[in-house]
Amino acid sequence: MARKITLDFLKTEAASGIVLGLAAAMALIAANSPLSAAYFGWLKSEHILQIGPLMLELTISEWIKEGLMAVFFLVVGLEIKYEILKGELSDPRKLATPVLAAVGGMAAPALVYLAVSGLLNGPHEGWPIPLATDIAFALAVFAVAARRLPSSLRVFLLTLAIVDDLGAIALIAVLFSSGVDWVPLAWVAGLLAVGALFAARRKVAAPFWVLGFGLVWYLTVLAGLSTSLTAVAFALIVPVSNRTEDGQSPLREAMHDLHPWVAYLILPLFAFAKAGVSFAGLSLEQAFAPLVLGITFGLFAGKQIGVFGAAWLASALRIGRRPTDATWLELYGVSLLCGVGFTMSLFVGILAFPGAIDSPEQVEVKLGVLGGSFLSAVAGAAVLAVATRRRKILAQAAMDTRTD
Repeated sequence: MARKITLDFLKTEAASGIVLGLAAAMALIAANSPLSAAYFGWLKSEHILQIGPLMLELTISEWIKEGLMAVFFLVVGLEIKYEILKGELSDPRKLATPVLAAVGGMAAPALVYLAVSGLLNGPHEGWPIPLATDIAFALAVFAVAARRLPSSLRVFLLTLAIVDDLGAIALIAVLFSSGVDWVPLAWVAGLLAVGALFAARRKVAAPFWVLGFGLVWYLTVLAGLSTSLTAVAFALIVPVSNRTEDGQSPLREAMHDLHPWVAYLILPLFAFAKAGVSFAGLSLEQAFAPLVLGITFGLFAGKQIGVFGAAWLASALRIGRRPTDATWLELYGVSLLCGVGFTMSLFVGILAFPGAIDSPEQVEVKLGVLGGSFLSAVAGAAVLAVATRRRKILAQAAMDTRTD
């Protein structure tokens, strides 16, 4: 059953990569066409949501970042909890190599970024941007380039990306949650504690989970805390074994119901809102600014060095082992795909350099993320295609030998 859940997740996330790519392309077209003013004006327009005495006024860009992306982080939290309790992460032996690779894949990009930034006198604040892997895009490229490679590589990539997301969420908590209002935050903590107590003792109907998440989200916005953190915290109290009327656990049911919305609506909408960068008036100096180069090299060079180096070291020290039936060349191709940062990197970029969506820093963040992700995707696809062809040749040679 755990394998079926993982494969369903892989199929959904991989397929959504095509929609993500189209959304990003549409954003670039809109930002560099006669629709540019309307596109950026729409993102900056403010809208009010009022339910009785509860009222919030945010821009479209903020609604997407703090509202819709909270649902994305809720799904990430549910996936992390499920994998730890029931899935691939429940076996420490399977967990060691991708976790160590994820740690290396976070440390090396940060060091590469800081090295480039220090060398070119760039801003040091951007070092968290190239740390995370975009699950949907990376799996979409893998699905196209490596259809005949072992499924263990897919599980390795998914596990690593989940740990990456968890690390990025922890960084958001530590680095980007200043100026918190502690009164609404205390209410958030109380609601989470009550929800955990009820979930442990009795069945909780789905409408109460929805209402509870909405209230926790609202109080988090009032507290000035990143909604991604409380979304993951809320996911951790959703029971994995308390059965609903149709026999499914609330966690499984939520994962099943929310995955398509996240994959085909929320992430593409976020990509459309954040990938739009206008090239009008863009100088060569800005295109190769220290911030751009730091992020690009952090994603492209740092990720492959950190992921592949840590995986090799784990195998050499016998702490972990290579994915089943996979070669080092195939694992290197997957390591390259880990440099596809996109949605999570753009999200962290917004937090690292707050300001207008078309500010110079935001333009440079987008250029760096798009450049590093594109290079990683192309190089990873090329290596995996070579590995696939090599495997096919070796299989044919083995077959010919048996025939002789």
